[in-house]
Amino acid sequence: PMFRRLTDDFHVAPQIELADLATVAAQGFLIVINNRPDGEEPDAPQGDAVAAAAAAAGLAYAAIPVGHGGFSAAQLDALDAARAAHPGKALAYCRSGTRSTHLWALAQARGGADVDGLCGAAAAAGYDISMLRPIMTSLSAGV
Repeated sequence: PMFRRLTDDFHVAPQIELADLATVAAQGFLIVINNRPDGEEPDAPQGDAVAAAAAAAGLAYAAIPVGHGGFSAAQLDALDAARAAHPGKALAYCRSGTRSTHLWALAQARGGADVDGLCGAAAAAGYDISMLRPIMTSLSAGV
């Protein structure tokens, strides 16, 4: 599986399979964050199955679905809460890893992180988040 590093303790990935969760645990991750709405791709493992496989592998699990409606403060709050409850290495996934990267970047910006640094970290992982720069700047400024 392709786990892409954004920071030492936050990685993103395209859709994972149930069999990947043992690898996730073996690589030192503590929590899996699912950013796909159930039913988005019926053939992909759905939330309940991933949650059960995560538990079996000794991993915490959080579902923070991001659909076509975009991002909300509630989703940023949920990510912050999941990270606070399970500090350490986290793996977030969606179809391609893009929504997971966007959610991370927005939450980090809201927490005051440097926007250039966020863009650089995402680019290094293969994700262009430059279109989020205006909203990240606003969030970072507390607007």
